Amino acid sequence: MTNNAATDDRDAGLAAQYEAYPYPERNPQDEARRLLIGSPSHLREIDYWVFGAQRPRSQPLRVLVAGCGTGDGAIMLATQLARVARPAEVICLDRSTKALAIAEARALVRSLENIRFIQGSLTEMETLDLGLFDYIDCCGVLHHLPDPASALQSLERHLAPQGGMGLMVYAPYGRTGVYMLQDALAKLAPFTQSPEERLDVARRVMRTLPATAWLRQNGNFGDHLSGGDAGLYDLLLNPRDRSYTITEFLSLLDQTGLEPAALMEPARYNPGLFLPDPRLRARIAVLPWQEQAAIAEDLAGNMATHVAYVVRKDAKPKKPDPLAPDAVPIMREIPGAELAKQMTPDNMLPFHFGTLVVPIPLPPQARGILPLIDGERTVRELAAILATRGVSAEKFRHVWRESFDILERLNRVLLRAPA
Repeated sequence: MTNNAATDDRDAGLAAQYEAYPYPERNPQDEARRLLIGSPSHLREIDYWVFGAQRPRSQPLRVLVAGCGTGDGAIMLATQLARVARPAEVICLDRSTKALAIAEARALVRSLENIRFIQGSLTEMETLDLGLFDYIDCCGVLHHLPDPASALQSLERHLAPQGGMGLMVYAPYGRTGVYMLQDALAKLAPFTQSPEERLDVARRVMRTLPATAWLRQNGNFGDHLSGGDAGLYDLLLNPRDRSYTITEFLSLLDQTGLEPAALMEPARYNPGLFLPDPRLRARIAVLPWQEQAAIAEDLAGNMATHVAYVVRKDAKPKKPDPLAPDAVPIMREIPGAELAKQMTPDNMLPFHFGTLVVPIPLPPQARGILPLIDGERTVRELAAILATRGVSAEKFRHVWRESFDILERLNRVLLRAPA
């Protein structure tokens, strides 16, 4: 079989998979009781990490979700935009009719009017005449394509000036056990068989999987346990599934004219957080940030994905000044009062980087500042409130700078975009 034929067979298998088992498995009626939240494509993250909290909220936002699947990212972003009456259009592109139908049904339950659905492949973007986009989401897609670099270059050509993307690709170490089982199942259930036949084989293998299998030891994901047929199939039977170390991911971005505005969460890629030895931290501090990120991945061992907000090379937005009196801090999702409650008596914030919990030290005054952050108060107003509690202006600036720097890198406190 030639490489082209193999690629065609794999692509046909991939298309058949998502028609038989649209991923992720979702019930549209669940939209009446919950909104799934994640990264990339959280509205407050886009405002901050892609646009540097400089793009006015009143400016219309044109969004492409390239490979939307059953719609998690698209529904989240469209809902967040609708809730605050932001002018926007979210276009969902996917080649699976079944997946699009589920995403559309989810939007209907939510009465979303800022979203539309187009059947098509992101590998054929040039023929779809969709125009330019301020923001493009491509989450969990590139690693299934025959030529990820070419697809990413095509998406880059559809970015408006100063636009950016939210990307997610699989990472190898946190998925230890997955690729071993994929190799075994590729022999037991070749991708040329029907999806139903392949799933039956996978179920049989999972019922008697040896206790020593690495997949049994890996708690970094749960698709095979709680993701239904679609989750099991996508994890273990996907006809084309590659992973990227952070070094390989950064290389992919570089060759397509892109660079990260932020890796999510930025602190996750700082190995100094979980290496408290002063000598080690000193050695880490002098290394290029790319090497630091690689060390963090090597040591943590639990990164199952890499999520990044990316922009064109040399177009990274200037970071806004958190000390600017008119800057408005905003909690990414967890209310400030709740985050303050998570602090221990010795002013540590236990932070979960997936399955790794790291104690993050915060200034004692952060416990009092966090509940004041409501997305409306300015830094000037926060300082005034702290002044009534005996905190001088100079002390506030020092404490706020330190608190913001830590919590921003944890992606918990950001700055609000202007009106």
